[in-house]
Amino acid sequence: MTVHMTADTAPSRRTVLRGLTSAASALALGGCAGLAATGTQYDASEISASRSLLVATTRKPASGARAKPWFGPERASAVSIARATLTPPDSGRFSLSAVGLGNWRIDAIELMPKVADAVQATSGRDVLIYVHGFNTTFEMAALDAVRLSDGIRFQGETMVFSWPSKANLLDYGYDRESAMWSRDALTEVLDPLVASPTIGRVHIVSHSIGTMLTMEALRQLYARRADTAADKIGSVIFASPDIDVDVFSSSVERIGPLARKVTVIVATTDRALAVSGWLAGGVSRVGTAEKEQLERLGLNVIDASKQGWGIINHDLFLSNRQIRQVIRRSIDNPVAVTVQSGVAQ
Repeated sequence: MTVHMTADTAPSRRTVLRGLTSAASALALGGCAGLAATGTQYDASEISASRSLLVATTRKPASGARAKPWFGPERASAVSIARATLTPPDSGRFSLSAVGLGNWRIDAIELMPKVADAVQATSGRDVLIYVHGFNTTFEMAALDAVRLSDGIRFQGETMVFSWPSKANLLDYGYDRESAMWSRDALTEVLDPLVASPTIGRVHIVSHSIGTMLTMEALRQLYARRADTAADKIGSVIFASPDIDVDVFSSSVERIGPLARKVTVIVATTDRALAVSGWLAGGVSRVGTAEKEQLERLGLNVIDASKQGWGIINHDLFLSNRQIRQVIRRSIDNPVAVTVQSGVAQ
């Protein structure tokens, strides 16, 4: 059978690599007592039914967000709120998605006037917010949020918070500063969600540099909302955190009981964070820290060092099924994640 693909339907290089990684992980872990074999089976995700994604971004819209790339790498003067309409991968037996290479697609973006519209859209449900990392376009960030939500079968509204990244390996400095510049905007988005009596729990998954701005936003949110924030924030997942260990440790002390909701996914084999630490003057990053060091801060820690198959191991939360199960179980019970052989049970 021959599969013909156009430029719009062909999977990206990133998707291909993740598909191969997922397949290899399944083979490598097939003889283990993994979560996929023993864990709870979940129903279909809400996003697969609604086929829509909430968007909050500090990027400037491109062409009014009417067509690709929707939002660019430049910094906007204010946060934009929108809803993306999606098309899921073909689920046929002989489709690319059957071998892990299928991809979601953004069909349209509808801008909303204000943050309050996002609050109204999520009324009565839990919310999952994904904050992306370094070297990521808007579309990559949005589709990663969709894959994450679908992969963990999340039942609730999903939102991507996208900060201005140039999506270039040589622009680490710009990305890092853009992420920090966006921390007030993320707080602006989180605050009404946490304050709303009609919304359930707010769960956050942050990757790489995104963990840095998320921690800053949580500090501001806890200083402003205290017990309300501690009650309404559900699970906070820091996947491969690209943040200075000392800075992170001092920030943990500032978020009070929210620290008990934090799960950190680390991997000493994360090559991307090794480079990041070198660029930061040799200061270790949280994502490569020893598990015991972070546990002393009162955090849940998942050591994924033995879960990776590739040479980078920086996005296992998307490419590895067992790590996705960790995230799901953390969301179900934010303070009760335990670890056995490096994987949550």
